[in-house]
Formats: sequence, structure tokens, C-alpha cells
Amino acid sequence: MPISSEAAKVRARIAGKKRQNPDADVTDDQRELKMTTLEDYVQRVISSAPLPTPDQIARLRALLPPVG
Repeated sequence: MPISSEAAKVRARIAGKKRQNPDADVTDDQRELKMTTLEDYVQRVISSAPLPTPDQIARLRALLPPVG
């Protein structure tokens, strides 16, 4: 499956940093790439499925780590 343009930009940024400095810390960029990839996947799933019930939404929210 093709990646989104946003994911491609982040991946290119990681590659550029590593090309300039193989020891560069790209942890934050890798985290952003994972998050962008996850967002893309969730969007595809949501757009292909019926609307979830309130109970199903609560179950999905429970999968997310607490914020703060």
C-alpha cells in the first residue's frame, strides 16, 4: 500500500538527517513517522467501516495511553 505524502516527507527527513550524519538522533522523527502511519491506517479503516457505536468508541479509547 502506498504511503501518504506526509509520511513520505517524514521518511525523507529521516533519510536526509542520516545521510548528513549517520549518528544523528532521529528518535522524534521516527516517532512522528509511526504516528503518521498509524493515523493513515486508522483513517482508512474508519472510512471503510460503518460508524461505531458509543460502546465501541469507548473500547477504542481504552486502547490509547493516558495523556499528560
